[in-house]
Amino acid sequence: MTARTKPPFRADHVGSLLRPDVLHEARARAAKGEITADDLRSVEDECIRDVIALQQDIGLQGISDGEFRRTWWHFDFLSGFDGFELGAPLDKGTFQGSDEQPPRAMITGKLARGKPVMVDHFTYLNGLTEGTAKFTVPGPSMAHFRAGREGISEAVYPDLAEFWADLTAAYRAELADLTDHGCRYLQLDDISYAYLCDDDIRANLKSRGDDADELALTYAQALNDAIRDLPDGVTTAMHMCRGNFQSTWAAQGGYEPVAERVFNTVNIDALFMEYDSARAGGFEPLRFVPDDKIVVLGLVTTKTPQLETKDTLKRRIDEAAKYVDLDRLCLSPQCGFSSTHHGNKITLDDQIAKLRLVVEVAEDVWG
Repeated sequence: MTARTKPPFRADHVGSLLRPDVLHEARARAAKGEITADDLRSVEDECIRDVIALQQDIGLQGISDGEFRRTWWHFDFLSGFDGFELGAPLDKGTFQGSDEQPPRAMITGKLARGKPVMVDHFTYLNGLTEGTAKFTVPGPSMAHFRAGREGISEAVYPDLAEFWADLTAAYRAELADLTDHGCRYLQLDDISYAYLCDDDIRANLKSRGDDADELALTYAQALNDAIRDLPDGVTTAMHMCRGNFQSTWAAQGGYEPVAERVFNTVNIDALFMEYDSARAGGFEPLRFVPDDKIVVLGLVTTKTPQLETKDTLKRRIDEAAKYVDLDRLCLSPQCGFSSTHHGNKITLDDQIAKLRLVVEVAEDVWG
């Protein structure tokens, strides 16, 4: 086994990282009008420089900006499109153990990419890192999953096919701009597939008129449409998880209900898969992963400070290798450390220890 010289890397990570206190403070002051947007941007710039250096010092090859300019991992991106707004949270709590719930995507006008959304985020990152700049965007399903038809104006989109066509066209425009500016490692966080494995969520979807199995294919096709024009040499990854809001979770259940149809439909290069707890089920669904895809095992949890042992991680990698050849496996945390600006309930030192563990185990296993 050898190290990988292109993404995904043997030791990788999902993307978001804990915001330092100085950034939390600047964000709060900006919200109160005590500092300007330019002042906040300067703090973000400095914090991103520091977190790039941290990742490189740890030994990571795929380098993100920690998503430090974002409030929510998905909504900040989607809000850059014309026609998108944020609606009130669902009445029913989504995340277990949290009083706060995320808002919903609401489509109130024709979707379009009127201007660049996060191209400047990428160019700043790319100009500073010695490694491979990794950029993350939400998968297109995130504009539909939580609210469904209710969140999409019937006056604007009487036919949902037009909604998907406009949404994926907006994606293609933004992704083309990102790749024109040098992006070669693009991760789409399309977490809905793991949610579609939860029996309660599947029942809730049915009650609102959606079929979970049909949605899985609809979302997979939307993802394919979003990335269909990417140039050769761009590595695409898809991340799946079961919720990661302030160390809480929203779904449970193994990948079996979606594995065969989704893994063989999405035209991406790598699958980042949550596998840090029993809620994710066993490795058996990996038998459906086609030979042309890499699986990044999310075995290290970002939700709690307890550090996994090397022996446990190596044993689990061996178990996964019964279904996917070891040479097509990589290692990462199961999700980001700070999917929203709040962050998970661990410390910066905990985060560093977990990322170092990923690097050390990857070196032991793959060289």
